[in-house]
Amino acid sequence: MTQNGPPDRTAFDRTYDRRTILTGAGSITLGGLIGSSGVARATPGREPGPKKEEIIVGIESDAADVASEARAAVPGDAEVVHTNETIRYAVVSFPSEAPAHARKQFIEAITRSPAVEYAEPNVTVQSVLEPDDPYYDYQHAPQQIGCERAWETTRGSEDVIISVVDQGVQYDHPALESVIDDRVGEDFTDDDGDPYPAGDEDHGTHVGGIAAGGTDDGTGHAGISDCSLLSARALDETGRGSLSDVVDAIQWSADAGADIVNLSLGVDGSYESMRSACQYAADRGVLLVAAAGNAGTDRVFSPASEDTVVAVSALESDDSIASFSNTGPEVELAAPGSRLVSCVTGDGYARMSGTSMASPVVAGVAGLALSAHPDLARSDLRQHLRETAVDVGLGETEQGYGRVDAAAAVETDPYGDGGTDSEESEEDATNQCGDETTTASTGGTLDGSGWWGESDRYGYALQTTEPCSITISLEGPSAGDFDLYVTTDGRSPTRWDHDESSTESGTTESVTFSLEGDEDLGLQVHAKSGRGEYALRLEERGR
Repeated sequence: MTQNGPPDRTAFDRTYDRRTILTGAGSITLGGLIGSSGVARATPGREPGPKKEEIIVGIESDAADVASEARAAVPGDAEVVHTNETIRYAVVSFPSEAPAHARKQFIEAITRSPAVEYAEPNVTVQSVLEPDDPYYDYQHAPQQIGCERAWETTRGSEDVIISVVDQGVQYDHPALESVIDDRVGEDFTDDDGDPYPAGDEDHGTHVGGIAAGGTDDGTGHAGISDCSLLSARALDETGRGSLSDVVDAIQWSADAGADIVNLSLGVDGSYESMRSACQYAADRGVLLVAAAGNAGTDRVFSPASEDTVVAVSALESDDSIASFSNTGPEVELAAPGSRLVSCVTGDGYARMSGTSMASPVVAGVAGLALSAHPDLARSDLRQHLRETAVDVGLGETEQGYGRVDAAAAVETDPYGDGGTDSEESEEDATNQCGDETTTASTGGTLDGSGWWGESDRYGYALQTTEPCSITISLEGPSAGDFDLYVTTDGRSPTRWDHDESSTESGTTESVTFSLEGDEDLGLQVHAKSGRGEYALRLEERGR
């Protein structure tokens, strides 16, 4: 990696640019709602950082003392160096000079003890809030649109498919191998059936890597999403292609089950075949996203100008409109498009600029939003992107509804105030499901001033006769940012693994959902910033 990061390359396209239990009825105190504020601290003398020569030994719940049971289970030359009585595990130091097969035999032997539930290596864990991709520090687009927050919820589902209609994507590029769909794609420029770019055709690979590129995989750059990627090769080595090839590629993408089609290409004018292809795809539930064009004029090129397509203008890193970006009344969203880092052919990386680069940013965010809200129809997804966009102070012909926002698109409930059937049924369940009510409450103090923040976790078993709904409310300090996460199967929730959540909702947050009666709830209160007291309250209703 050079000191100045990936090289700049010209975007050659002129017009075109992936349990402890809560018991009893009525309000109860902290004693009934067991938290994890007593999590084990670091044992004195243990060095921080990775500990590769250690084994974690899980001790079964009926054992009286974790440390004693662990010492009884392990041989004399293995030392118990740390315990956690709440999570019920012990850490055993294994001799560093021992061969790998000895460690395996050690694990197999100690798991024969009736007090041991499991044994596993103490592997190295690292923060996932900022990816470890080497070129990430040279990127600005993911940070500019809030990807780091969005990635806390989802990096993109492999079930969401983004098709890139372009020059072809280098599908064996180290940055893309993990996200390429098993079908790879289709070639519409010649008869070899291989959508691999020829020679130095960088454009399609760069575009594909922006929309969907392996994130936090220690390789290259971070794509906006980790959704599945299809390569529909419709442009040649010069970055040009026939209208019919592009039309065929759009139609094929729709038939192949693509959820999103990115069109970083364009032509000045309007053509029925293009309109028909876009309508065909839209009728099959595909969201089409296209570049507005790079002529710097007040005229949006086709296919971005079609009613069925989301037209995207390009922004600089400071949210100003890029000088090369086309504008016009058809512009629907804006996105970073200047000097974006992504992969190029030959396993390389480079910076490129253009509305070609802005379009896959939006396609990637659409993939994240659909991953977080998989029931969204095409029209609802499009509207959701509009409603969660950020006004950056530009004119409507420059930014449309605003700059796309990944965090808001993922975290915002698409049906929040829309009065959808699902919301109405949930409200009906809350207000009309029955007269039996059980409440529980607790509270604590958390410090979110550190780099990671602090959490308390709790468990709750349902109490009403026929549970039908529950509302969980969190009131945090006015100067803090406290979030609530819930699981429904009793496992301990995390910020990345949960069934329900309430985040970024101010000092008072609440989540309500229907119950079937067999749920066993896990809750986490997490402080991201600020320090102070919080109150947690549950209201369960039954028939």
